[in-house]
Amino acid sequence: MKIKLHLPVFLLAGMAFLSGISLAAQNIAVINNNKLNQPPKSISIAGVGDIMPGTSFPSEAFLPPESRLKTLFGPLGDTLRNATVAFGNLEGSFLNKGEPAKRCRDSTNCYLFRIPERYAALLSDAGFDLLSLANNHTGDFGAAGKKATKRLLDSLGIAYAGLTEHPWAIIERDSLRIGFIAFAPNAGTLNLHDTLAAAAAVRMLGEKCDIVVASFHAGAEGAQHQNVTRAVEYYVGENRGNVYEFARLLIDNGADIVFGHGPHVPRAIDLYNDRFIAYSLGNFLTYSRFNLSGPNALAPLALINVDAGGRFLSGRIVPGIQVRGEGVRYDTRRLVIEKIRELMAADFPDSLISLSEEGVITYK
Repeated sequence: MKIKLHLPVFLLAGMAFLSGISLAAQNIAVINNNKLNQPPKSISIAGVGDIMPGTSFPSEAFLPPESRLKTLFGPLGDTLRNATVAFGNLEGSFLNKGEPAKRCRDSTNCYLFRIPERYAALLSDAGFDLLSLANNHTGDFGAAGKKATKRLLDSLGIAYAGLTEHPWAIIERDSLRIGFIAFAPNAGTLNLHDTLAAAAAVRMLGEKCDIVVASFHAGAEGAQHQNVTRAVEYYVGENRGNVYEFARLLIDNGADIVFGHGPHVPRAIDLYNDRFIAYSLGNFLTYSRFNLSGPNALAPLALINVDAGGRFLSGRIVPGIQVRGEGVRYDTRRLVIEKIRELMAADFPDSLISLSEEGVITYK
């Protein structure tokens, strides 16, 4: 079981400005759960996609019943809790009351996510250590939503990254220092289009940490956008980035694991310079207001084993699927494994890794 103990917050000093972000002023929370002097030969890092366990906006009808709260993550919560580090993308903000910062012409057809503050404990109980706030819904309820979200995650010992005012975090696990940084094309987040700043920030983390986990909220959305095109992707007129090039940029500058999310469907996995990439982990736990038809319901959990320097050793895809009105469940049909195998064959036929029918990831 993971134990989260707070150590004093420290400041990074003497760093340059990146895209108007002062690196010298960033508070980096270090969370330590092991006092062993020797790092392990390997650690396990779990990654999942979008998380939105229910919204009270525009109606509390979009919240799960109280009796269902503790079962939303199903047996997949055990895998998250048992991993050395668990990552996910928080799609929305925690806030009990408040008006949206964004406006909709029709409030009944308005996709803004205000998650009750007490739901934050659900993520802690599920075992999450790292959460990306770099996405298009973190700012749905403006400064109040961001402030409440940061306060709650701090109180629970969950590290977060991706906001311009809090771009990265550093935690400690098993005597290893793990850096975490997140990017998106959205206002108030670390801009994935500013590649010079992104590269510099990842290099800085690499110099301070043993392992760097990076994530991005990028790529076009929906079932028709399951493939990695290796080109710039657009959705409703917005530049959603070139995920192929950006993942490699991050690794070239020191990232060891790259978790993508944003398209709401799974995409292929791959290896680059012995570093693992998941181009999209799709939806993981999106209780309401999300399309859960076809591939949108598939909820992969990537469990990756790396050495003390971040090099990929092995892994597996734990097959999850979302059941409307219930949450995420283990999928005995392994549909998401079948889907990712199909996409790997189409997009990365020369990949150095293979994914078995049982979900085991190994070097070829």
